[in-house]
Amino acid sequence: MDFVTAHQAAPVGPAPHPLFERRAREAWEHEHLAPGATRAIGAGNRARSEEPDPYRTCFERDRDRVQHSRPFRRLAGKCQVFIAPDNDHLRTRLTHAIEVAQVAMSIARPAGLNVALTEAAAFAHDCGHGPAGHASEEALSPFLEGGYHHAVYGADVVLSELNLCAETLDAVRNHSWNRPAPLTPEGEVVAWADRIAYVCHDFEDAVRAGIVRADDLPREVREVVGVGRSQQLGRFITAVVETIGATGRVGMRSTEAAALDAFRAFNFERIYLRPEAVRQAESVIELLRALTEWYAATPTAIGDEVAFADPVAAAVRHVSGMTDRYALRMAVDHLGWDPAKLPRGA
Repeated sequence: MDFVTAHQAAPVGPAPHPLFERRAREAWEHEHLAPGATRAIGAGNRARSEEPDPYRTCFERDRDRVQHSRPFRRLAGKCQVFIAPDNDHLRTRLTHAIEVAQVAMSIARPAGLNVALTEAAAFAHDCGHGPAGHASEEALSPFLEGGYHHAVYGADVVLSELNLCAETLDAVRNHSWNRPAPLTPEGEVVAWADRIAYVCHDFEDAVRAGIVRADDLPREVREVVGVGRSQQLGRFITAVVETIGATGRVGMRSTEAAALDAFRAFNFERIYLRPEAVRQAESVIELLRALTEWYAATPTAIGDEVAFADPVAAAVRHVSGMTDRYALRMAVDHLGWDPAKLPRGA
């Protein structure tokens, strides 16, 4: 065949080179993954049937769809802890999702679980978050029957157009610990990875922002996992992997689990619920509710992008998809908010 190379024609193997196609990789998974791991089968269990891809498994396609989606890209403009911060080194929802995926895959791979499913769910798990983090859930809950939960809204509304596999959507819907248990061990790994990642990197960001000091971390945390993020992640990940190896269940060794609980409690007290953060959240909730009411009363401002018969549902979908800075700008443009009084992060 005639072909072109980017540089020199690097040899891969004999010609014609045998390709590791989807069916072959499905057979490999069936043979080599752990007994309870989720196997990829054909096009996958989707709401709308599709033809299988010749080279990618169904969960690899899910991962690719998430990574190329608009909800995933918008995570770059949605805060993790600090709203629209001026410091570019602080985490966003996008960098959080990437770190969750790294932690989750570091657990799934040695445990013999389906890495592609784990990765897809980890990248997608926060696509249902609105602007300004968890404050958006309280802001938008009055407009939806049953309230607004980012995991449920992400799986059932935001990601619905991607036609992801049922196993991926279940892992997204139930990654939060206040939700029912995921149906797959990969989903349970993502739940642990989310908590491990945010506890460690939110503390690091708070230290960088001058909100806490590294040596403020409680002794019961420092003595078990240390004060540096790399060491902390290593200890927590190892504790999950070795627990799976010893018990055949997804969990964390009790010593590290107690340290993780203490670490998370410290973050809530000193970072998430500090007086400045509470005042910021109250301001954001007021802003987002006012924006939602304005768009519900002015649905033509949304345009044709979101097709809902219910203008309130359309307003919730539109506002929940906004980045932090865009929501703040819309509050100035449509509500007349004073730019000097907009909520801002560290």
